[in-house]
Amino acid sequence: MFRSILFGITFAATLCFSSLASAVTNDELKELREQVRQLKEQYEKRIGALEQRLQEAERAASQAGTVAAKASAAADQAAIKAVQATAQASGRASGENAFNPAVSLILNGTYGSLSRDPSGFRINGFVPTGGEVGPPNRGFSLGESELMLSANIDPNFRGTLIAALSPDDSVAVEEGYIQTLGLSNGLTIKAGRFFSAVGYQNEIHAHAWDFVDAPLVNKVFLGNQFADDGVQLKWIAPTDTYLALGLEAGRGRKFPGGPDGGRSKNGFGSGTLFAHVGGDIGSSTAWKLGLSHLRTSPQNRTYEDSDSTGTTVTNSINGASRLWVVGGVLKWAPNGNSSVTNFKLQGEYFRRSERGDQIYDTTAASLGTQTGSYRTHQSGWYAQGVYQFMPQWRLGYRHDRLNSGATTLGLVDSGALTPADFPILAHHQPTRNTLMLDWSGSEFSRVRLQFARDRSRFDATDNQVFLQYIMSLGAHGAHAF
Repeated sequence: MFRSILFGITFAATLCFSSLASAVTNDELKELREQVRQLKEQYEKRIGALEQRLQEAERAASQAGTVAAKASAAADQAAIKAVQATAQASGRASGENAFNPAVSLILNGTYGSLSRDPSGFRINGFVPTGGEVGPPNRGFSLGESELMLSANIDPNFRGTLIAALSPDDSVAVEEGYIQTLGLSNGLTIKAGRFFSAVGYQNEIHAHAWDFVDAPLVNKVFLGNQFADDGVQLKWIAPTDTYLALGLEAGRGRKFPGGPDGGRSKNGFGSGTLFAHVGGDIGSSTAWKLGLSHLRTSPQNRTYEDSDSTGTTVTNSINGASRLWVVGGVLKWAPNGNSSVTNFKLQGEYFRRSERGDQIYDTTAASLGTQTGSYRTHQSGWYAQGVYQFMPQWRLGYRHDRLNSGATTLGLVDSGALTPADFPILAHHQPTRNTLMLDWSGSEFSRVRLQFARDRSRFDATDNQVFLQYIMSLGAHGAHAF
């Protein structure tokens, strides 16, 4: 009975507590559901706001991209138009103003005092004679000046034109050529009119000479300077020691070819081979040696002479001429700095052999025109030294010597004419000693005083005094070694 009562009480209490727990849980659940509902609404609002902001940002980005694309396209179009305009402007400028070559003018003038009349100058025993190899005039004289234009034509070629302005108011093309740029394997091609690479002095322009006039060997063997119309191929070896080899093929338009204009036929009238080698000795000395050979075929090469009666006659030579030249230059400057003190030693030896026919004008001797065989072997050399003993001042000395050698003429050997009819036969060794002092105000100006004792003529000494100025206006390229 007691157990029944106790069980009933316990059961009733459990039901009571279970009812209370259920009631509490339901209230809490309602509250939790309300909180979740509120949070959901808040988050939905916030998510909606974020989605709206995202959509607005995407629309803005899309619009910005479109604007940027349009701007980029416009920029590209503007750039293309700018390039086209630049190209068109460049093309117009290239044809009109952009092609601006380097222009320079060399003014050269002299005052001369000579004990012998230069109009009658001759180097006995050699041809040519006359004004083309004579000294400058007496008194004041505007020497041969030069006008030069040069520029790169394109990445492949460079062009140069040098006009010689002579004292007689004539203008001639001294050099006019194109030259390749950037060929591989050390090759260079030059075509046009240019000073030949025969010898060292021949390639140097007059304003860069160390003396007023050229050595006697250049006068008698090359007519002062040998420039020809043709082509030159030059190769510089890829070696530590400087080595250059080259060849030239030309028209043969000038002495020792000639006459002026060259032969009127296909092919070429002159050919030159040359080789140069050079290098350094320490940091103060540099040297260069050269060997060259010039072959020409003179046709009707004329020259003036005097016969046994003293009458001026015009003779001519047809045949073959062969000239060998060996020479070199040695330059010294302390530690390679030539601005204060330097010394240059230069010299060349020439040897020429010619053979063919000589047509001699003997009209004055009532013998008409005579033709006979002709053969000569002649030589000559010069040596010079120039010392810059202080900045701007240089002192130089040169000795020239020629050997007229042996001349064989068939008409004389056969007794048809006498040696008196051929003054060129006389054996003679012309000499000249020259002393000069010059002052250079800058690299663009030079004033020179020169004394020379010239014994080119038989038993006649010509004492010469020259005062020279050389002025350079405008851009001018560096001279060769």
